[in-house]
Amino acid sequence: MLPFSVGEEVTIGLSVLLASTRVLPPSMDFPALCNFQCPMSSVLSPQTPMALKACGLIIFRRRLIPKVDNPAIEFLLLQASDGIHHWTPPKGHVEPGENELETALRETQEEAGLKASQLTIIEGFRRELHYVARKKPKTVIYWLAEVKDHDVEIRLSHEHQAYRWLGLEEACQLAQFKEMEAALQEGHQFLCSTVASAD
Repeated sequence: MLPFSVGEEVTIGLSVLLASTRVLPPSMDFPALCNFQCPMSSVLSPQTPMALKACGLIIFRRRLIPKVDNPAIEFLLLQASDGIHHWTPPKGHVEPGENELETALRETQEEAGLKASQLTIIEGFRRELHYVARKKPKTVIYWLAEVKDHDVEIRLSHEHQAYRWLGLEEACQLAQFKEMEAALQEGHQFLCSTVASAD
């Protein structure tokens, strides 16, 4: 036989629920719960969905002798196989146990076939993009990474159907979204300022 009635059992369960949702004050004992006015809206009302997080690398390559139609810095963009077939740098969602940079490196290898050993991560640049994707808030974190071999082979996964190396202006036109355009522009400016300060 239970040491409490069914009604008490339900109340005890409710107290655990309220404590776990931080509605019930931690110091409130069981008898006081009977007179506790529960703001059920804080328990049952829909919450703002948690933002999805993705990480990626803005991959680029440099030409030692730029020409008028061949810019010194070119960015790698991949075209998605589904949806609106948008163009972005390689990126993807963070998996359990990964840190953000590990995610960016893994996704780059999966989506473009580029291993970490083939890239140089540029220190001092990290950008967060915030936007809504498929009616959910999303955060994407990008680092800059340069390929060590200008003519490195790009191997696409099933998630993408094409890739292009593009100068800043063309890359921004293809990216379409303002957040991505701003990230490319900031990355380009950062690289140019780094080269200028080194000279």
